[in-house]
Amino acid sequence: MARLADYFLVVGYDLDKRVEGEGQGRILQRFPEKDWEDSPFPQGIELFCQPSGWQLVPERQPASFFVAVLTDINSDRHYCACFTFWEGLDNSQLPKAETSEVDEVDEEPAVVQSAQVFAPKSLVLVSRLDHTEVFRNCLGLIYTVHVDGLSVPLETVIGNLLTCVIPIAGGSQRTITLGAGDRQVIQTPIDDSLPVSGSSVAQLFRQLGIVNVLYLFCAALTEHKILFLSSSYQRLTDACRGLLAIMFPLKYSFTYVPILPGKLLEVLSTPTPFIIGVNSFFRSETQELLDVIIADLDGGTVTIPECVHISLLPEPLLQQTQTALSMVLDPELEVADHAFPPTSTQPSALKIQDKEIRAVFLWLFARLFQGYRWCLHIIRIHPEPVIRFHKAAFLCQRALTEDDFLMKVLDGMAFAGFVSERGPPYRATDLFDDLVANHVERIRQEEACPHKVMNHVKELAEQLFKNENPYPSVAMHKVQRPSENRQNTAQNQTPFPGLDDVAVQLFIDHAAAKLKTAPPVVKAEVKGMVPSGPPLGDIVDRNGNVMANSARRLEVVRNCITYIFENKMLEAKKLMPAVLRALKGRAARVCLTQELNQHVLQNRAVLDDQQFDYIVRMMNCTLQDCSHIDEHGIAAALLPLVTAFCRKLGAGITQFAYSCVQEHMVWTTMQFWEAMFYSDVQNHIRALYLETEGEQQNHSEQQDGSGSGRQISALELASEQNRLWPTLSKEMQAERVQKEESTVFSQAIHYANRMSYLLLPLDTSKNRLLRSSGLGDVESVSNSYVTNSIAGSMAESYDTESGFEDAESSDVANSVVRFINRFVDKVCNESGVTNEHLKALHTMIPDIVQMHIETLDAVHRESKRLPPIQKPKLLRPTLLPGEELVMDAMRVHLIPDGREEATGVMGGPPLLPAEGAIFLTTYRLIFKGTPTDPLVGEQVVTRSFPIASLTKEKRISVTLPMDQYVQEGLQLRSSTFQLMKIAFDEEVASDLAEVFRKHMHKLRYPQHVQGTFAFTVGQCGKLVVEHKTKDKNQSLKTLSKNLVKSAKRTIGRQYVTRKKYSPPTWENRSSFQSELDEDEISVSEEVDQSSLTLSSTIRSSDRQTMSNVVERACCRDYQRLGLGTLSNSLTRSKNEPFRISTVNRMYTVCRSYPGLLIVPQSIPDTTIQRICRCYRQNRFPVVCWRNSRTKAVLLRSAGLHAKGVVGFFKSPNAPAAVPSQADSTSLEQEKYLQAIISSMPSYSENSGRNTLSGFTSTHMSTSDSSDKLRQPKIGALMKQVMGTKEDAPGTFSRGGKWGSIRGSGRLSAYNPDVGTRLAGKESPQPNGGPSEALFLRQQKAYLYIIGDKAQLKGGKQDSFQQWEVVPIEVCDVRQVKNSFKKLMKACVPSSPTTEPNMSFQRCLEESEWMALLHRVLQVSVLVVELLDTGSSVMVSLEDGWDVTTQVVSLVQLLSDPYYRTFDGFRLLVEKEWLSFGHRFSHRGAQTLGSQSSGFTPVFLQFLDCVHQIHLQFPMEFEFSQYYLKFLAYHYVSNRFRTFLLDSDYERIELGVLYEEKGERRSPQVCKSVWDYIDRLNKKTPIFYNYMFSPEDEEVLRPYTFISNLKVWDFYMEETLSEGPSYDWELRGRQERVAEETAEKPDTSGPKSQRRIVWPCYDSLSKAVPDAITKLLQDLQSLEAELGQTSEKWKDTWDKIKTTQRTEAKLESKPSFSSSLLMSSNLSHQRRSQGVYLQESGVGSSINLALDCEASATSTPVAGRPSTSTLYSQFQSTESENRSFEGILFKKGALLKPWKPRWFVLDKTKHQLRYYESRQDKECKGVIELADVESVIPGTPAMGAPKNIEEKAFFDLKTTKRVYNFCAQDSLNAQLWMDSVQSCLSDA
Repeated sequence: MARLADYFLVVGYDLDKRVEGEGQGRILQRFPEKDWEDSPFPQGIELFCQPSGWQLVPERQPASFFVAVLTDINSDRHYCACFTFWEGLDNSQLPKAETSEVDEVDEEPAVVQSAQVFAPKSLVLVSRLDHTEVFRNCLGLIYTVHVDGLSVPLETVIGNLLTCVIPIAGGSQRTITLGAGDRQVIQTPIDDSLPVSGSSVAQLFRQLGIVNVLYLFCAALTEHKILFLSSSYQRLTDACRGLLAIMFPLKYSFTYVPILPGKLLEVLSTPTPFIIGVNSFFRSETQELLDVIIADLDGGTVTIPECVHISLLPEPLLQQTQTALSMVLDPELEVADHAFPPTSTQPSALKIQDKEIRAVFLWLFARLFQGYRWCLHIIRIHPEPVIRFHKAAFLCQRALTEDDFLMKVLDGMAFAGFVSERGPPYRATDLFDDLVANHVERIRQEEACPHKVMNHVKELAEQLFKNENPYPSVAMHKVQRPSENRQNTAQNQTPFPGLDDVAVQLFIDHAAAKLKTAPPVVKAEVKGMVPSGPPLGDIVDRNGNVMANSARRLEVVRNCITYIFENKMLEAKKLMPAVLRALKGRAARVCLTQELNQHVLQNRAVLDDQQFDYIVRMMNCTLQDCSHIDEHGIAAALLPLVTAFCRKLGAGITQFAYSCVQEHMVWTTMQFWEAMFYSDVQNHIRALYLETEGEQQNHSEQQDGSGSGRQISALELASEQNRLWPTLSKEMQAERVQKEESTVFSQAIHYANRMSYLLLPLDTSKNRLLRSSGLGDVESVSNSYVTNSIAGSMAESYDTESGFEDAESSDVANSVVRFINRFVDKVCNESGVTNEHLKALHTMIPDIVQMHIETLDAVHRESKRLPPIQKPKLLRPTLLPGEELVMDAMRVHLIPDGREEATGVMGGPPLLPAEGAIFLTTYRLIFKGTPTDPLVGEQVVTRSFPIASLTKEKRISVTLPMDQYVQEGLQLRSSTFQLMKIAFDEEVASDLAEVFRKHMHKLRYPQHVQGTFAFTVGQCGKLVVEHKTKDKNQSLKTLSKNLVKSAKRTIGRQYVTRKKYSPPTWENRSSFQSELDEDEISVSEEVDQSSLTLSSTIRSSDRQTMSNVVERACCRDYQRLGLGTLSNSLTRSKNEPFRISTVNRMYTVCRSYPGLLIVPQSIPDTTIQRICRCYRQNRFPVVCWRNSRTKAVLLRSAGLHAKGVVGFFKSPNAPAAVPSQADSTSLEQEKYLQAIISSMPSYSENSGRNTLSGFTSTHMSTSDSSDKLRQPKIGALMKQVMGTKEDAPGTFSRGGKWGSIRGSGRLSAYNPDVGTRLAGKESPQPNGGPSEALFLRQQKAYLYIIGDKAQLKGGKQDSFQQWEVVPIEVCDVRQVKNSFKKLMKACVPSSPTTEPNMSFQRCLEESEWMALLHRVLQVSVLVVELLDTGSSVMVSLEDGWDVTTQVVSLVQLLSDPYYRTFDGFRLLVEKEWLSFGHRFSHRGAQTLGSQSSGFTPVFLQFLDCVHQIHLQFPMEFEFSQYYLKFLAYHYVSNRFRTFLLDSDYERIELGVLYEEKGERRSPQVCKSVWDYIDRLNKKTPIFYNYMFSPEDEEVLRPYTFISNLKVWDFYMEETLSEGPSYDWELRGRQERVAEETAEKPDTSGPKSQRRIVWPCYDSLSKAVPDAITKLLQDLQSLEAELGQTSEKWKDTWDKIKTTQRTEAKLESKPSFSSSLLMSSNLSHQRRSQGVYLQESGVGSSINLALDCEASATSTPVAGRPSTSTLYSQFQSTESENRSFEGILFKKGALLKPWKPRWFVLDKTKHQLRYYESRQDKECKGVIELADVESVIPGTPAMGAPKNIEEKAFFDLKTTKRVYNFCAQDSLNAQLWMDSVQSCLSDA
């Protein structure tokens, strides 16, 4: 029974007291005056009566009522019902200050003068029961009595109210009356543990909606701060009540204030969670709260701040809950789409709906907490049950360890309260207990079917409703309300009177006396055993990802363990990797612990070393791979095992497994030990009572396994014991308490031992354990055990910290002692161990630890003596000649990176991780080792890259899968698209790793280029470059000195300007010290006349060097192109348009240009020296190629200096007041351009004016008649490159070599008229060409200048000039650099990723590498087109050495077939890239100086472009794709000197430009990559493209859209078997080594012929060669077997090709039957098709074209140079014309011996030639077949070669003499005779 009301108060406005202009309330009267003992009077009620503050108002307000909730210090809630009404005050009653206050309240000053103001007065009722309606009625009644002046004295009513006593629960109804003719029925709930909600929950959902309330629900459970806003106080209280009701069975235990007064708003900034309601009036004050979730009830919104993350219910619970709620709240939703909706689908009445919603939440909690009772540990039963919840076990069995929401709920205060309230096994039960115990099965089956769920919910709702309204509602209420008129016309109303407290007190005393005499009410509490429900084990986790093949994995684990214990170690070793992989799954870990358990006998299992080793490894793996929480289940199962498995180390010394599995965090986690301890204690206490109950028979049943269903759980036992407790005698009770206590105590000792086992490291001097883990524990009060320091050495003082650390062994002991002490204190206090026992424990622990340390010392000593585990033998890498080791083998592990092929993800065993060593040489970084996976353990894994290509190195820490140590490692990335992630083995000291890094850096960034491998190769290990060494080439020295002198001489008389560019500084200049002054200076005055001729400046000793310059390849090329010759006297025929100028022979005009340059004939050198100043880096326009057909030229230069631009575009006839210097140079520039234009034949024919007739006539006269049709093509291209808006899709193409064009839209529009003028503005004809007349009207410029858009701003175009500027956007070097970085990360990722936006394609796209290629190719194709139509082009972009070089070289490659041969491509690179000064060293960051600029692969980009063209035109290139990869690799490798340094000038200065022919120090060291390729090409066809079959004068026009470009496989492929294949010496050697090892007798039994080729391991070209290579190889090996000297592959190939051709010629029409492999035929086919394509547009005779083409392929036709002559321009071997060849011995003249000679029978020339040897180019003699009379078998003559059979001799009789020959054997002789005979008969 309880009082309905504890206190009654009257609170009014305090007229005397005002704080800072605010009114206050004060308690006028309170009853009773004295506090009740059981419920003290709550403070501060006057604040809650007027939460928005006490104020006077000018008008009377209606009476209001609400309930506020106060929480007292014992966390009991007091419900304060406030009834407020307003009383008038006269002005006279107010002190002066008050009147002014009314002003503030109301802004209209007129009202103030009203005679009356109104003050609030509240009647307050304080109760511990929550009966809102009853309170409203009671207070309303008191007010009514007062207002209506009823005859009942107020004292009586109040006295009755305060003495009314009602039951708390039980479901009875009470009728009460306050003696004023009223009557009320109070309904008590049946069970007071269920909250009473009325209709507040339904109301809350209506206000906020389902999702919002669920957010609030989750926020409240996970302890967030929640604030409700509403303008109604009663609604705030209801909303808070509703939120608490749906949290049942959890109880909210933080701050709960449904109505917070404005004065106390600062409470909102408390750090603890809360649920608070505030009036909307204070909304603005709540705005700055950063971490509070605000629910606005009136607006229906919930605002969650950014910094707050609410964990929501786990799926699928969330979804199911939402569905159920919407079915309750909005039943129409389901049938909204039905054609015939049912008639009534109204939601239930509000009160019913309220219970349905609560039922949904009850159902939700039953699912969340199902099985919770199985995770309760009962550690004491008597005198009080002590219960702990094992969170880890609960989460694991639910497979929700990762779930954020449940974790937070279980950690929360509410759940702790839940456990202490519902944990006890013997107590009264309620609806929730029943649900969670008996309905789990039903819930599980129904959860997927919403309608069944709904039925269940409705049943639960019914029970909830029953609880609140057990009886049908009775209409017995009768409460007076004040009459209407009194309410309104209460002008003269009397104020609420003071009450007579004596009268009231009398009532109270009277009632108290009555209670005393009344018999006590005994409420029988029904206690019972709480049912536990089904155990958790049955609950299958549906969304836990069960491995598909888990059964197979468990099988593997079981087998492996069986093998280990049966000592089949080899079998076990094979299974080990699979087992370690399987142990990543939980099932396998559980299986492991179960299997190991079976091998333990009497708590002990002794193993031998290897068994021990394997078992420990498996344990470590099991412990390592689990999450923080999941470990507990597994670690708990392993704990007894680690103390069971052991091995004998020596006499009486045993090492247990625990000493090897200490490295895991779990052992340092306090919660783990507590959970373990409690579960053990529970088992022991259970056993204790099972024995006392004499349940042995049950025990025995269990052992038989028959009664397993009857096993009594500890909780059931405890419940039984609790029931019996009151019946026991005192002695029995005491005995049981003592027994339990000593059980706990003995367990504590046991655990102190266990913990010392796992916490004390084997080597206690290492002091490793608790510090390294640095483990601060959630629950720990002080983390001091982490700071391994001790203030007093007393073990107990474990809360002190002294801040210094000493690594004594006692230190480890102390920290362990402290850890164990904290553990013991905690568990013993919780489980009620007596103080004496606790003290005993504290003294015992240090001894236990000390004892253990002593035994460990012995174990440690012995374990050191064990032989170390065998590590794989380190393999030595093969080195290049001249390559030396800088650091020898360091044992490392090669860790897999993001490339999946090698890791076995794509199938096959994993090749990585591999174990081996890393070597650092002067040239490369090499890893060589074997995979750790035993299935591929025989394979060798090699990864290497040139040290010079290292782009990024970063430290990483790696955890290897095989053992637990985290190692330091390095991640090294190389620009050859290689990545090495290495982890140093523990045997490698960390300082050694540091030395390795330093050496690597020194080699990667030498001080000077001379420090690179290409220079230091062969200089025994001296890494330091010495400059003082005497240079062998004297003449070179003199040249460089001379250069310096003449430069100085000219500097003397020069006008000096500072220039931006300074070449990379040399560190040691020694002989070039004087250069320093010249670095910063550019030459800009006239050089005196005397220096204009070669002979005058260069002394005779230097002439030879200058002739070197002349011999340079470029000059050969210029002569080939007809761009001028260099005669000795500098006079040359004036009719040539261009001349080779020597103005830059001293590199004074432009430091980065070559010494000889092609300029227009008419421009004197003096002009050049002035012009060059307008261009950046002085790189003025020079000619680099001329189209042999249209005679258009291609020029290259840098962009203009900013100041030069504007002057350059001023129209020539603009009046200039003063001819400034800028003007004169710009005029000279124009003159220069004009000179170039006038050199073009089409211009000179036109007599210099671009007249219409002249233009068309020359145009028509160009050789190709389809030109006029192709013209619009360029316009379209031009627009595309410049990015104008109109698209002119070109469709017509010549010879099938051209792709259609679409505007790429990448480049923004600039100067569109250029493009349109070229394209023609009117609509083109259907075939894409514009109408003829339109075409004639167009004007074509003679010279197009491709310029950088950014630079050409402000230049105005002049319509009369003959040149036109095409502005384009160039890719900046920075763009290339960043793009390349991203490309590397895409192609060689450092770690595997599963994010969809990090996939390879996405990364590739983001790198924009393809877009950059597209842009370069696009511009190049445009230039090709312009040149082909007869306009000259000048490419003048950036500094003229990056993009310009790319474009110019691509244009030449596309336009001129010569550059697509070996010699031509070499020449192209030497000319455009090396001579014209592409800054290889700078862009490749090859030295320390250029390190900061970073690696920018401009040349690689060019090679990629060539690769793209090669893919589209595979028959046009003599070299293969491998050739391009080879160059791409070696241009960054620094193995050759070719790609070092930034210009010819620098190369001359270092003396590397002209390698002296005669004095190579070591013949095997190639200094030039070209020589190396030449040599290699002779040996093997690797660089040759078998499909090479060029067309004459073919211009290539590749497609350039990104969709047509392919990713170069150079970026992707790797060969782990041998490393990169670009150093051929290594390749050969490895094969030789392999052959040697293969020769050993093989005893392993028959070998399978089948070979598996791994794409990332084997070299595909080697394992699966293409057909032709294979045939050539077979041929060679057969020749070798026959003992013949093998032919060169090239000769064989050419011979076969020739025969192919003759066959083709003999056949009348081209057929596919003759081997299609042979490229001549391919070309035949292609040509015929090409012709069809082309002629269809023009309609000429097809057959004619075919015939002429066909003849052109086989034999050269006069007037057109054949491809062969083009190809062999620099090669005298006429390989085409050899019909039969071989070695014959020929008898010399009289008395001369027989000599072997190489004979060639040439059918075409009809002669038999002979050479000294096969390689020889010079023919020794010729026998004309026309003179031969006969060929007959001969006889051996004197001096003939020995042991050769007689039939091998034959004689050749000519008209002049008889030749005696001897072949190798008779067969050969017969062949020769037949061949010669056939030639004779053919003739």
